[in-house]
Amino acid sequence: MRHWLLTLEIVASPLTEIFLGIAAVGLVIAIVVPPRHPWRVLIAAGVGAVFGVGAYLLLNGLNVFGIQLPFLAEVYAVAGLAGCGAAIAAAWDPPWWRRTIAIIAAVAALLGGGLGVNKTFAVNHNLASLFGIQAADPIVLPPVTSTAVPTAPLYQTWTPPAGMPAKGQVGALVGDALIPSPGFTPREGAIYLPPAALVPNPPALPLIVFMMGQPGSPDPTSLQRTLDAYAAKHQGLAPIAIIADQLGATTVDPACADSQRYGAVSSYFNVSIPQWARTHLNVIDDPRYWTIGGYSNGGACAWAWAAQFPGIWGNVFAVSGNEFPGSETIKKTVAEVFGGNQDAFTAASPLAQLARHPGAYAGHVAIFTMGAEDDTFGPGIQRNAKAAADAGFTVHLEQIPGAGHVGNALDGGLTAGVADLGSALGLAPPG
Repeated sequence: MRHWLLTLEIVASPLTEIFLGIAAVGLVIAIVVPPRHPWRVLIAAGVGAVFGVGAYLLLNGLNVFGIQLPFLAEVYAVAGLAGCGAAIAAAWDPPWWRRTIAIIAAVAALLGGGLGVNKTFAVNHNLASLFGIQAADPIVLPPVTSTAVPTAPLYQTWTPPAGMPAKGQVGALVGDALIPSPGFTPREGAIYLPPAALVPNPPALPLIVFMMGQPGSPDPTSLQRTLDAYAAKHQGLAPIAIIADQLGATTVDPACADSQRYGAVSSYFNVSIPQWARTHLNVIDDPRYWTIGGYSNGGACAWAWAAQFPGIWGNVFAVSGNEFPGSETIKKTVAEVFGGNQDAFTAASPLAQLARHPGAYAGHVAIFTMGAEDDTFGPGIQRNAKAAADAGFTVHLEQIPGAGHVGNALDGGLTAGVADLGSALGLAPPG
């Protein structure tokens, strides 16, 4: 029951409308049946609406989420809080059944409004993601049988055997599958194994290590869906994906660097995870087939580490990524992560790392995706794409029509970027 509830789809489902509908019906019953006090109900609804508008303006003014909240988020917030206020006012009148209905309506209004706000972002697809809980079952990893570099592209040599699963498998990296993280305490990560990884004697496959945004959690939902859709069109072939945590907690940003305050996050991703992958997964042991990727904050880390560690990561996949780690909070990042050392912060930037490794990126692939309407992060993404091309990367810059920085940019960016990446990794023909 717990697993079902935590993984219930809350974006691409009618739950928002159902709860708001329950609230509306309950309010009509509670308000229309005498005795009633319409002015009291209207005043309470107005107070709730004011709170909704105030919260929207305050969050945008403080830039809490790094972007301006969508206008539709304000509409849902106002509807939820106004409905809740009206229902609470109606609950003052007897009899008991009116009070019961009014209380149900108040709760439904809050749930509907909250789910509606989440729906406008469309990043957290279930309660587990929304609350930062890893709901996937523990994974039992297949034995390691091959890490050999293929002599020809896999799409040319792979024939799916009978009985291959139609979809991949997602599991939590806990217990025997836990990745060591000395000096850093990440939240529980997850892994995606495509159908081709779930058959006897599977081929060695490419590897993606992927991170979500901040605030956020290592939720595999969006990447899993994209890779499953890709595998369904490519004979079960897709990269093995580790979805790992670069934050440690929802409210902090270690800026992708080892630090005394936040711990050894860079070492976790660039030492511990690669060591673990080589000994626990059927992945191709060659940097040309390894990709570091992420969304938003995770995209900034991916770009920074691809520049810093070209001997580990042959490819980078940044979905709506920040221009560089700490780009939104430079003074705070310098103080908290780099001990007030501005020079150390500058030296850790992707541009400085590119300059430190001249000629190291030939044959490396850089995929940057952005919402075509993302005026906040879009210019930085375009600058990163140019810097990557100048450094020798083969660059793909994908703009997602009609998207900003949230859910449609994430899902559209994953779909476009995985298609580019699949061709680069030999899972599909070029182009």
